[in-house]
Amino acid sequence: MNIIVVGCGKVGRTLVEQLSTQNHNLVIIDEREEKINKVTDEIDAKGIIGNGVSNQVLLEAGIKQAHLLIAVTGSDEQNLLCCVIAKKTGRCKTIARVRNPIYFDDISFIREELGLSMIINPELTCANEIARLFQFPSAVKIETFSKGRIELLHFNITADCGLNNLELMHVRSKFNSDVLVCMVKRDDELIIPRGDFVFREGDVAAIVSTPANASAFFKKIGINTNRINTVMLIGAGTLSYYLARRLLSVGIQTKILDMDPVRCEQISEQLPKATVICGDVTDQKVLLQEGLPAVNGFAALTGLDEENILLSLYAKSVSQAKCVTKINRTSFSSVLSGIHLDTITYPILLTADTISKFVRSMDASPNSNVENLYQLEGGLAEALEFYIKEESAVTGVPLGKLKLKKNVLVCCITRGRQFIIPRGHDELQVGDLVIVVTRSGIHDISDILEK
Repeated sequence: MNIIVVGCGKVGRTLVEQLSTQNHNLVIIDEREEKINKVTDEIDAKGIIGNGVSNQVLLEAGIKQAHLLIAVTGSDEQNLLCCVIAKKTGRCKTIARVRNPIYFDDISFIREELGLSMIINPELTCANEIARLFQFPSAVKIETFSKGRIELLHFNITADCGLNNLELMHVRSKFNSDVLVCMVKRDDELIIPRGDFVFREGDVAAIVSTPANASAFFKKIGINTNRINTVMLIGAGTLSYYLARRLLSVGIQTKILDMDPVRCEQISEQLPKATVICGDVTDQKVLLQEGLPAVNGFAALTGLDEENILLSLYAKSVSQAKCVTKINRTSFSSVLSGIHLDTITYPILLTADTISKFVRSMDASPNSNVENLYQLEGGLAEALEFYIKEESAVTGVPLGKLKLKKNVLVCCITRGRQFIIPRGHDELQVGDLVIVVTRSGIHDISDILEK
């Protein structure tokens, strides 16, 4: 497809990096020449220096031939205007990044009235992910499928975990649980395990299940599933606003700390049920005084990655809290994996993944649509959810008789209200939602087969 990306900041660059691996024709627009030069030197994309709101610049970028325009500049208004002009000049689909909470209640109205295909809000997306983690604190990371009915949960294998030193083939019979282990991260290696795989302390495993079945499974293997009741958020930015709003709505006591008195006053007015404290968030005495040792949820959400890391490490040292650390830069993810933080969230990657999912759905074949897509472990694998629209080589045949590609695992079938952990005798049918985990990029459900 011909895709134009307006905005060459962290999100724009990450997005172009992801899309460049999918053989699209990419054009990126930004007013900063140094940003354009850096991207085009490293990625196969055409760069144009200019303002994406300009009709002339869009024409130069090939808007009349474009299939999709994605506006991810730092200005919500500029992104929206860019999409409107693009739709007037060309006939492409459009995606705008809109972050300001002032638009929160009107997002659906704006999208429909302006004819946008999608509005993406990085902070809101990230807040929803963190809220799910606080409601299921045993998980390191949670991805949702089938409109929240199915979850892919990552969790740590500890010394006292029931899976430690156990062969995968014995998991279902020993614990009598309807879950499927689809992936294991061991050191820097990502494994799609077979039946003879043996779990080890320090592994990060991922299971596919319904929330209820996952909760029951965790209890059986000795992992605490108690919901968090009190949370401390460091930083009173947009992400904290969305997260606190979500937590308060489900009855979780929420305290927000920030050093900016103006911002504290604003968020206190916006969220009267939250406790807002203005003080030095890097001062250990302040954190102790505000009850850090007693909270069971903690999120470091300032604008500084280094500060967030240190705050989370300190919180882990003085409390039993589930800790979430926001990181903006993605280039040092391999280094961070050795620091043993509970959960790291990358708003930039969440945004890029959401847009990549939409791009995949545009590229869909007659047989299936990509309904959901998640990059796993920094892109080492993908979890995809397909909707099967028509009969094909994968339908009506027992899975045990299909010649699947290496490192491809069919994890789950949702058929109406039925949740199926597939076995060899199960078949895929038209109308099914199918979750597949793979190490090799696939674009259609039929791509799971050896050619």
